[in-house]
Amino acid sequence: MKARDLAQPLPTVTVDSAALEAARLIAERRLPGIAVLDHQQRPVALLPASDVLRAVVPEPVLDDPSLAGVVDEASADRLCTEGLGRKRVADLMRPVHQRVELAAVEPHDTVVECAALMARLHSPAVVVIDNGELVGVVTAAHLLEVLLNRPG
Repeated sequence: MKARDLAQPLPTVTVDSAALEAARLIAERRLPGIAVLDHQQRPVALLPASDVLRAVVPEPVLDDPSLAGVVDEASADRLCTEGLGRKRVADLMRPVHQRVELAAVEPHDTVVECAALMARLHSPAVVVIDNGELVGVVTAAHLLEVLLNRPG
């Protein structure tokens, strides 16, 4: 089985998209992160869900998680919308040298090649790129499902 056969549609955002839009896509589709495209619609990075959460959690709580107990649920909801409300995706992205590499495979790559790249990069997914165009995504969960359900 080839990567093109496993690829599933992948929601994307651009560097200029609203951060709240990215957060909603991640939440609604239960994604480990979301692919970010540049102004020419080329994939540039993976924005991990954990980096979106980092924009929501107040800095003192990041430094000392024991402070999280003083934030009630209503305040947490408000922190989320305020923390993301005026930001763009670019504001949430790590500096270039610290970004999560967008692991990419070609349509003809095999299941094992996809798995090897995911394992090597500690990536929960790989994107399938065909001639610079984003075809879709192969997640580790989907890949394991395919491998575990193979006969023999």
